[in-house]
Amino acid sequence: MARTALASIGTSIFSEMTALAMAHQAVNLSQGFPDFEGPVEIVDDAVEALRGGHNQYARSQGVLPLVQAVAEHQERFYGQSLDAMTQVVCTTGATEALAATFLGLLDPGDEVLLCEPFYDGYPALIAMAGGVCRVATMHFPDFRLPVADLEALITPRTKMVVLTNPHNPTGRVFDETELDALAALCVRHDLIAVSDDVYEHLTFGVRHCPLANREGMAERTLTISSTGKTFSFTGWKVGWATGPAKLVAAVQRAHQFLTFCAATPLHMAMGKAVGRLDETFSTQLKADYRRRRDLLVEVLREVGFDVAVPEGAYFCLADIRGVTDEDDLPFARRLVQEAGVAAIPPSGFYSVDVDAGRHLLRFAFCKEEATLLEAARRLRTWRAARPR
Repeated sequence: MARTALASIGTSIFSEMTALAMAHQAVNLSQGFPDFEGPVEIVDDAVEALRGGHNQYARSQGVLPLVQAVAEHQERFYGQSLDAMTQVVCTTGATEALAATFLGLLDPGDEVLLCEPFYDGYPALIAMAGGVCRVATMHFPDFRLPVADLEALITPRTKMVVLTNPHNPTGRVFDETELDALAALCVRHDLIAVSDDVYEHLTFGVRHCPLANREGMAERTLTISSTGKTFSFTGWKVGWATGPAKLVAAVQRAHQFLTFCAATPLHMAMGKAVGRLDETFSTQLKADYRRRRDLLVEVLREVGFDVAVPEGAYFCLADIRGVTDEDDLPFARRLVQEAGVAAIPPSGFYSVDVDAGRHLLRFAFCKEEATLLEAARRLRTWRAARPR
């Protein structure tokens, strides 16, 4: 029998849509991982680490080259001064960092504020820790941060708020006004903030502002990130949490009994990669993804979708009501079968205003240009063949 808190979660929609895409040989724009390789020099560094004897358990909080590189990264890009030995813990991807955060900080019954649509891992991980989600809704197409609605949800059991910035799946990059309002809420109610910043280097014409840098937030914010999105090695699962030493220590207490340590040679290689990361690489990364975004937005609009143009991350949310009266799930299934293109029906990313997600689809543009062009060709052919 499944644990009650997890029994209602069911199988991830990502598994269903990927299986459907494979069955119909569809272009898979559902799952958010690149269909191309990251920089070859990072692979070379991993091979060097493997052959150089870095194949045993590492320091639980992370190998020294990586924790030092992460601390230097936070200083270089955001002006944060961190002690690499006490304010950084490296994990098996950002997902384990989130799991360790919730397990290390939440007591059963503690409440966590979320904004929907949310990354679908949050409710599951919070449930594993015995926490309770309290959810406010962001609305298409602007997806502004609903700070007043979040504050209305606060009770004496509220302990934490989770922010994803840049946001998956909406593509919002929250501005300083929104972040300051959220910071003020956290200070007023003495809340811990967990800022999931895994898309921090993927923004388009706007600046990523860490929540931890807002007034009063350095001492109450855990910032989580990883290398999967920045360097296009999502399968390596190299992540971390940074913040005040007391919060990082709580994450570490859980991390040591989840995985103890992560894959040593991959963390050694990523220590070098994070250390080399500079504005030149970041600028080129953003330009490459912006071209992909613009290509996808153009074709989605051409075939009749209304698109919320993303400011960051690598997903587009498209309103399907100009094309169909169906809800997102049956339409997504039919799109795979008829057009040969797979997207994610995002109503599963909602728990309060589920209807807000039923008229949307999420498309990923972290793909080769050739992949996106083939998806565009198929969508145009499908649209041309449909009765007007």
